[in-house]
Amino acid sequence: MYRHLIVLCLGALALGGCQAPLPDKDYSLLKAEAPRSILIVPIVNKSTQVDAPDSFLATLPVPLAERGYYVFPVNMVKRTMEDDGLSDADLVASADPVRVASLFGADAILYASIENWTTQYAVISAATIVDIHYTLKSGKTGKTLWDARVRTQYSPHASSGNLFADLIADAIVAAIQRAHPNYLPLANQANALAFYTKGQGLLPGPYDIAAKKTVTQ
Repeated sequence: MYRHLIVLCLGALALGGCQAPLPDKDYSLLKAEAPRSILIVPIVNKSTQVDAPDSFLATLPVPLAERGYYVFPVNMVKRTMEDDGLSDADLVASADPVRVASLFGADAILYASIENWTTQYAVISAATIVDIHYTLKSGKTGKTLWDARVRTQYSPHASSGNLFADLIADAIVAAIQRAHPNYLPLANQANALAFYTKGQGLLPGPYDIAAKKTVTQ
């Protein structure tokens, strides 16, 4: 599912203008450690949406598992951390990664920070924005193995050929989007781009079926 989303995401990003491709990431540390399990810790929230961390946290386990990693159950992780005095996401982010990983025996820890999770409204238009910073750290050394920052945006626009009708439709859609913005599709798109983009994404883990088929062919 997430692999198919990449095509849609890249097409949407292309509409925003062409940018020079980024150089491939340095994967030397990630390859050397070859983590098998990933611990997802509570999400740091820099937006004004109080429910954003829990909503986004729920989108992470599936794409990471599909990428080929064992992912610790997020609800169990949250309860365990609360029992250990690590209930605050900012406190977890500043804690020693090695200590945090040792609580679960995790090979690596995924930290995520919500930089933006808003809907911007301007008269007859609205833009829903999700901006996430991902960081994967070693559970053995605490060093950063991989990181990425992805910004996705959705701006609905009607196009019927009738300018007046389109303006009315845009205003109605914008009002609905402002009242009930749907962030989860954008969050899923951000995850797809972060984990699967060639040369930038997270390398496939040991349980990635597609990667195993490629190696054996």
